[in-house]
Amino acid sequence: MNYSAASTKHPYKDDLNLRNQLVTEYLPLVNRIVQRFAVYLPASIELEDLVHAGVIGLIQAIERYDPSRETKLLTFATFRIRGAILSELRSRDVLSRSSRKKVRELEKAYLKLEKRLGRQASDEEVAEEMGMSLKQVRQVKKIASISFISLDEIGCSSKKDRRKMMAYLVNNEGDDALSLTRLKELKGFVARAIEDLPEKQKLVISLYYQEELTMKEVGQVMGLTESRISQIHTEAVLNLRKRLRREGLIDDA
Repeated sequence: MNYSAASTKHPYKDDLNLRNQLVTEYLPLVNRIVQRFAVYLPASIELEDLVHAGVIGLIQAIERYDPSRETKLLTFATFRIRGAILSELRSRDVLSRSSRKKVRELEKAYLKLEKRLGRQASDEEVAEEMGMSLKQVRQVKKIASISFISLDEIGCSSKKDRRKMMAYLVNNEGDDALSLTRLKELKGFVARAIEDLPEKQKLVISLYYQEELTMKEVGQVMGLTESRISQIHTEAVLNLRKRLRREGLIDDA
């Protein structure tokens, strides 16, 4: 299909046949993205609800896609689907402000203990520090893995700021020099921090985010269970977030 030959800015919005064809073509992408979230979610979350939210995000992406831009439909759709699923999770209190507050408190507890002990703190030590059970600590760690960094945490609290940042993330466009400079600084720091991770954590991050494998597929590559890969991923994300917070690159949103 030659998208560049489209005669209108959003050629798929009014063509229901073409839109439905594209929805069918990209539906496996929705299911794949939902499965990437599923490993971190409580049993109370129905995956069908997330698929429904993801399909809505996909339809919005198809209707709003502008083929005249350099961004591929796959990239634009992936971004919109993930956003729709995250919004659904926020509405269900999985990624609410109170949940994100617990993640910040957890990170600060780890940093405090590591400074005091001169080594990496264990989950048991953090649980004692925070007055929480070990199960609660591990559940908060899972929440931290669902959304690595929120837009609020990098200073995008208003709708205008969010639109600018999303335009940059999707189309590499933007006119807010300060925000874009901060984002570039953040991306550079994350890249360097990933290089410093333990080998297993670095490999999981690479396979999961760069190669976009599911946790099950990463486990097959590494010869480990899906559960163990999930644990390694959670530790990697927490290590990266701790470093970002230590450097002042993410805010207390």
